[in-house]
Amino acid sequence: MRPHRIVAFFLLLACSAAYADKHRDPLTNAEVDQVRELADQPEKRILLYVQFAKARMLAIEQLRADNKLKTDRGKQIHDLLEDFTTIIDELDANIDMFDRQHEDLRKGLKEVVEAYTDWQLKLRAIKEATDVSKEEAHAYDFPLESAIDSVNSELDSARETLDKQNKYPKELVKKK
Repeated sequence: MRPHRIVAFFLLLACSAAYADKHRDPLTNAEVDQVRELADQPEKRILLYVQFAKARMLAIEQLRADNKLKTDRGKQIHDLLEDFTTIIDELDANIDMFDRQHEDLRKGLKEVVEAYTDWQLKLRAIKEATDVSKEEAHAYDFPLESAIDSVNSELDSARETLDKQNKYPKELVKKK
């Protein structure tokens, strides 16, 4: 039985390493530090996530515009779309967390809603692009659909949270 345990251990270790490689952190170390610094400032932290997502979307747009990078562009866009989706999912999680803590997010949520609306248009443009080869489009088809679904869902969630906070502003924490 002992050799089977050793083989199982190494197989599990190899699978863990492969999983860790595929699921990298979408934020740089500097971005992680910025998020940590704003742990006690909900509105600024939320807007920081918006800034990070905008940066990923800008990188996608730049890649799509640069015809010199056609060789690996599909894979790069795939990775950026996955990072973008992870960041906006984290943005949504932060909005939910701070809303449960009755933080006043109204000003930041207006910017979040505007950003989501802009991202909807940009993602739709990526999906409807006709100047892309089938191979390239296929490389990022799934993460694009995931990003579109996340943006649509989280836009609705942000609007609901903003509406709720606008209806019941007295319930929000008063900052001193």
